[in-house]
Amino acid sequence: MTRTASRIDVRTVAPRDRHPLIFSTFGALAAGEALELVNDHDPRPLYYQFNAQMPGQFAWDYLEAGPDTWRVAITRTQAGTAPDASGSCCGGGCGG
Repeated sequence: MTRTASRIDVRTVAPRDRHPLIFSTFGALAAGEALELVNDHDPRPLYYQFNAQMPGQFAWDYLEAGPDTWRVAITRTQAGTAPDASGSCCGGGCGG
């Protein structure tokens, strides 16, 4: 059973700080735990970054899909190491 261990509302976080916060929070999760991400846009670029850096270590489930609020449960499916804490996929150009 998945347990939501953390909730991050990045709408109030500076864009440059979003991915590092998300990846450091995810890195602290145990297998079977999830973080709930709240955003003002579809965080699809973040999904691609997770998939590139941690394939097979997470599940991505939309809980709410806009148009104003997006909520995603990102569950650690197996133990592993989180990517570099900078978590930058594009230097912040995507807004986090």
